Amino acid sequence: MSTVAEQFSAATKANFEANLALFTDFTTKAFAGVEKLIDLNLSAAKASLEESNATTQKLFAAKDPQEFFTLSAALAQPNTEKAIAYGRHFASIASSTQAELTKSAEAQVAETKRKVIEFVDQASKNVPPGAEGAVAFVKSAIGSANAGYEQFAKSTKQAVETLETNVNNAVDQLSQAATKTTARSTKK
Repeated sequence: MSTVAEQFSAATKANFEANLALFTDFTTKAFAGVEKLIDLNLSAAKASLEESNATTQKLFAAKDPQEFFTLSAALAQPNTEKAIAYGRHFASIASSTQAELTKSAEAQVAETKRKVIEFVDQASKNVPPGAEGAVAFVKSAIGSANAGYEQFAKSTKQAVETLETNVNNAVDQLSQAATKTTARSTKK
């Protein structure tokens, strides 16, 4: 039979190893998200340079100011759409990275919860008579902490979903407004 100190030492070591694994997992996922954002930015910069060159050539070819302004307005619409698409892609990468990090954190919390309950159950077998009340208090405190965490996680998830919905709605409205503005300016 192991002592409480040995059990505590083993639990501490296991917790440290789990935290190190979580940190490594978080770092890997965060770097993957950053790498995706860098790729997106490089692609956007390359496309922007190519399009700027083509746009400049078209504008230089305009025969009069009217044609120049008509071309300018017509070329603005695709740029607006590309900026909106870029924003959506950026948000998608950020959202998926956040979801992966959340999933890892939730798995770690569930495993830690399981281990703490297991540790308390094991340790409670070695408590002196009359200490059952203290063990019940610790179990109750763990249950309350877990319930609080679960409520916090649920509220955070709802807030993130609401934010994503609001951002998507704002982008849609901006896109519609840009389309209408460009359409009006090309008619003039």
